[in-house]
Amino acid sequence: MGYLFLAPFLIAFFLFVLLPVLASMALSFTNYDMINTPKFIGMTNYRLLLMDDDVFLLALKNTMIFAFISGPIGFFGSFIMAWLINDLKARNVFALAFYAPSLTSGVALSVVWLYFFSSDRYGLINNILIRLGLISDPIQWTLNSDTILPVIMIISIWMSMGAGFLTFLAGFQNIPSEIYEAGMIDGIRNRCQQLVYIILPQMKPQLLFGAINAAVGAFGVFDVAVSVAGMPSPNYAAHTIVAHLYDYAFLRFEMGYASAISIILFLITFVLGRVLMRIFRSDDT
Repeated sequence: MGYLFLAPFLIAFFLFVLLPVLASMALSFTNYDMINTPKFIGMTNYRLLLMDDDVFLLALKNTMIFAFISGPIGFFGSFIMAWLINDLKARNVFALAFYAPSLTSGVALSVVWLYFFSSDRYGLINNILIRLGLISDPIQWTLNSDTILPVIMIISIWMSMGAGFLTFLAGFQNIPSEIYEAGMIDGIRNRCQQLVYIILPQMKPQLLFGAINAAVGAFGVFDVAVSVAGMPSPNYAAHTIVAHLYDYAFLRFEMGYASAISIILFLITFVLGRVLMRIFRSDDT
């Protein structure tokens, strides 16, 4: 009976997760254009990807910089904001305000943010800086290769905090009040001590969930980067691994090469996920 109840999930997991991953692994060793029969070429795709494809190496660098900056900032920022407003009476209003951006598509929000980072004098940030006398000419936010990636980071961090914020807020609500009372008896007197000795140990499952979501979201950045900087971006300054995968899969239709890119991305996120699970795992597991 137990396996019968598990069957719908197991079937869906096999068809839509495990099978595509295995198919992608197999196709990564072939030359396949979706028309002709796949031709086995061994490790050629991986050799070209890691040794001859300078654009992929640049995309890998951009993705790593983006992930290791925006991921932790979004993770810690959402946790701190959830911690600060947890005891407020208007908690639900703040929760809606923080979660609303994650409900909107990245393309739509990028259009809104482009008003802030418009490269002419009428862009909100440029206009303020010119009025304050800090600059004389407008900054080319989305055209300058030195500023494109920071702009995308700001937009992505603002968008990604909603889901993590809601997860952490739910984690705070699930901590029994008796634990706080026991902590006060044992000498805990302020919120910082509560955070260290009560909240962090009790919220390890939510912290793990939020960390993995932040990592996967950071490594999977694509729509915001394309909406802000175009494809390809100036000097490939905002080119990411997913954008490189999209280019070869759906523009060039080189599915074997695109599958090799997807496997590299899968291995990176898998290893990072294992590291995060070791960091945030509970002591009793």
